[in-house]
Amino acid sequence: MQKSFHIIILGLFVAQSLVLYIIEGMLPVPFIAPGAKLGLANLITVIALYVLPRKRDVCLILTLRILLASAFGGGINAFLYSLAGAAFSLAAMILLQKWGKFSLIGVSAAGGIFHNLGQVLVAAMIVENSKLLLYLPILSVAGTGTGILIGVTALFTLRHLQKLPVYRRMQQ
Repeated sequence: MQKSFHIIILGLFVAQSLVLYIIEGMLPVPFIAPGAKLGLANLITVIALYVLPRKRDVCLILTLRILLASAFGGGINAFLYSLAGAAFSLAAMILLQKWGKFSLIGVSAAGGIFHNLGQVLVAAMIVENSKLLLYLPILSVAGTGTGILIGVTALFTLRHLQKLPVYRRMQQ
């Protein structure tokens, strides 16, 4: 990929994930479980994971989105929770994708589960109470559901993205 094209693609992915993050913040929370979200910004992470050849680019996109989202109104706690969730989620998705035994939807669902694991672990450390881990099964169900939803959406998007000439340039 040419350097300027590469920077443009990364910038577009960061912008798209940030816009989805902001839109999600405007939506009413449809879950019974407090703290559960749809994870719309993760749609861009999953797409980037399957489109971009270098995983460090996906990590950069995710990190920039977290930094910008925290700067725009999340604060330090949101930054810590998001960073931990993203690190766990991305690590799990990269490992499962490399293993090759899971579909894109399965990888995305695992990302949703591991995102919640990372956030609950950070929350338990911050409040110094391991009993918060008891909330993990409820969040795991929500994470699985939203992960599947994001995975289906990413699969649909990738099928249409592959028809565009720019897709081949991203693969290089």
